[in-house]
Amino acid sequence: MKTLARRTFLAGLGGAAGWIAAQKLRPNLPVNDGTARIAPANGPQILNDASELSQTPVHKHIILSQDPDAALIDAIRKELSEAKSAGHPLNVGAARHSMGAQAIPRDGTAITFDNGLVEIDSQAQTYRAHAGARWSQVIAALDPAGLSPMVMQSNNDFGVAATFSVNAHGWPVPKGPMGSTVKSLRMILPSGDLVTCSPSENTDLFNLAMGGYGLIGVIIDMQVEAARNTRLVPSFEEMAASDYAAAFQRAINDPDVTMAYGRLNVERADFFTKALLITYRETEEQDALPAATGSGWMSHVASRIYRAQLGNEPAKSFRWWNETTLGPMLGSGETTRNALINEPVVTLDDGASERVDILHEYFIGFDQFDAFLAACRDVIPASYQEFLNVTLRYVAQDDQSVLSYASVPRIAAVMSFSQELTQRGEADMARMTKALIDRIVAAGGTYYLPYRPHARLDQLSAAYPRAAQFARLKRELDPDGLLRNNLWDSYLEHL
Repeated sequence: MKTLARRTFLAGLGGAAGWIAAQKLRPNLPVNDGTARIAPANGPQILNDASELSQTPVHKHIILSQDPDAALIDAIRKELSEAKSAGHPLNVGAARHSMGAQAIPRDGTAITFDNGLVEIDSQAQTYRAHAGARWSQVIAALDPAGLSPMVMQSNNDFGVAATFSVNAHGWPVPKGPMGSTVKSLRMILPSGDLVTCSPSENTDLFNLAMGGYGLIGVIIDMQVEAARNTRLVPSFEEMAASDYAAAFQRAINDPDVTMAYGRLNVERADFFTKALLITYRETEEQDALPAATGSGWMSHVASRIYRAQLGNEPAKSFRWWNETTLGPMLGSGETTRNALINEPVVTLDDGASERVDILHEYFIGFDQFDAFLAACRDVIPASYQEFLNVTLRYVAQDDQSVLSYASVPRIAAVMSFSQELTQRGEADMARMTKALIDRIVAAGGTYYLPYRPHARLDQLSAAYPRAAQFARLKRELDPDGLLRNNLWDSYLEHL
């Protein structure tokens, strides 16, 4: 094992979950041959998401920016009533960074929340946020008060309620999903009733909505735990991939480690044989913290290196050397918790019109990490997908969400592929995804639901054994099927 007690290079790129292009309206239209590019369509009634492959017609799309009080509640109730009368579905989104129309109601009413209200209770170390507030707005509000989100997604573009609705996690340790930090929320049920939910009040509704993809109710606002913003210093350990799980577990058990993530090498000839573990510890000096900023010019340098990997095996080797050797020597050293997570997804947008970044995420137990490595080595290089990155993070056991992906503590592997916008590319991605899910579920793992809808129904049922229970309870709450999206239409409705 080689220990690199050096400075960090672009720690803000530690989480790959945000490594997707900003929302674009490029739908998936039929093509006539296997290599022609999937072309965009025109029309104001088409919504898409970050996959650029989720062309979905909607009846109407409205933006609501009222504060989370009477005006917003009245507006939501009005839209719910009109959609029910017309027989249209309804769903709410913020950034729509999902990749399979999980926030888009087909032929229905699509609502986008746009409001950055954040109110801080410094004494309780909590904050109240509008459901549509973005994490960048939360950080901007918390940072001057010396606070930081307890858990958030790895980029700052996403909405707070959207993070709860997909039950996303971050890379503070030893934490679980963001939903575990929510003290309470208010939401409007399909019936129009306004309810307050928490781990102790209307608990069943809270657990359904946590990771419920907007299918249970329309969230208005949330009361969420904050953490102290602190000055941190990183350390780096390079090792064999087979040693990573044990090293990561030691880091999780170390009370001085507050944030951690890992990487694996991605060259096809040497695929997933090397690992890098990055851990952050608080410094002794915690006074006069600088204001949170992004990673600035370093982001753009790293982005160019990252994009140079496309079809270029030597560039993948160079990036690994950069991340394990050069990067730690050239980085800026000490940072703050807020600076690490205050990074937008657009930093790594390639701007290419013929390709798109597609994410996968898998959750595997520490004792089955070798089986995960073997599955990936067998399946991914055999495809012609361009594999660019994997980030390894920790997620604590989640006993709250009905659609929990962490029945035990797990390593989360967030994978980034660059996919051709062609039918050939989509077909190969679907084949590869099914093969990976089969292997990982067989090893006791799960896959994440916000991405491309390539899994079979039996795979979803195997990965999420309470999915049928979720569907049954949703029908009891919403017998008219008012709150719907593609996750419901393609999967849960059939359970």
